[in-house]
Amino acid sequence: MSTTQVVIAGGSGLIGAALARSLRADGIGVTTLVRRPPRTSDEVEWLTGKGPLDPAHLAGADAVVGLNGASIGRLPWTPAYRTTLRESRLTPTRELAGALRQLGADAPAFLSASATGFYGTRPGQPLTEQDDAGRTFLAGLCVDWERTALQAGPETRVVLLRTAPLLHPRGVLKPMMALTKLGISGPLGTGTQIWPWISLEDEVRAIRHLIDSDVAGPVNLCGPTPATATDIGAELARTLRRPFLLPAPAWALRLGLGRDTAESLLLTDANTAPRVLEAAGFTFAHPRAADAITAAMSHRS
Repeated sequence: MSTTQVVIAGGSGLIGAALARSLRADGIGVTTLVRRPPRTSDEVEWLTGKGPLDPAHLAGADAVVGLNGASIGRLPWTPAYRTTLRESRLTPTRELAGALRQLGADAPAFLSASATGFYGTRPGQPLTEQDDAGRTFLAGLCVDWERTALQAGPETRVVLLRTAPLLHPRGVLKPMMALTKLGISGPLGTGTQIWPWISLEDEVRAIRHLIDSDVAGPVNLCGPTPATATDIGAELARTLRRPFLLPAPAWALRLGLGRDTAESLLLTDANTAPRVLEAAGFTFAHPRAADAITAAMSHRS
């Protein structure tokens, strides 16, 4: 398949902006859906109370990529912010799915964001796309998010992008960098929990690979080599030339953040594997977490 036109919802975020740059660099047309009056001819206003998205804005594209969502990393997860986390994902996804469904057999592929948080915490258990959802708040959110995307209908190729936390200064590394620079980083809980991860470069490359493929259904977008929380924290400390000595006990993290938030973000133990992605012929630029951290830190501003 030769891709010529892609529509991106959530194009101002870290992944969306990087994806748009990558596509445009290769001469591929990109239309972005924005929540304000358009400033350029390749922007389309939506979700501003002026009515549903016109399917004509999606017609003729090769793919629609939905990447909307308020930051999972913003704390605390108050009841009000949990509602924001849900609605900032479900409302745009519902709007896109409805417009695509109206296009029927002519609908572009729909690549809709989800997260490896779908699996919850499963210590010691390898997790592939065939495994069921976990029981955390984040897992439940991912279930509803994916179910909403599938409302695009049976004639639309729907790809569910179960994305791991990004090892990037504007991703999961951001709060870790702040603590590490102060010299107060160390193992989180036992530190042996396996964290899913992916580099921004591989995230963008994987999405583009899936646009050009015939893959449908859930796809784990995560690095192929497992890494523990301590592996990642210690590598970041080494890169920043700071100590990695002060542990944060699990009980303290649960007390400070709330049990569900702590177990969804810092104490999560999910050995996810990119089975579908690798079976589709994808190869990683950064197959190890250390590679991803080194690359990310070398390009930070």
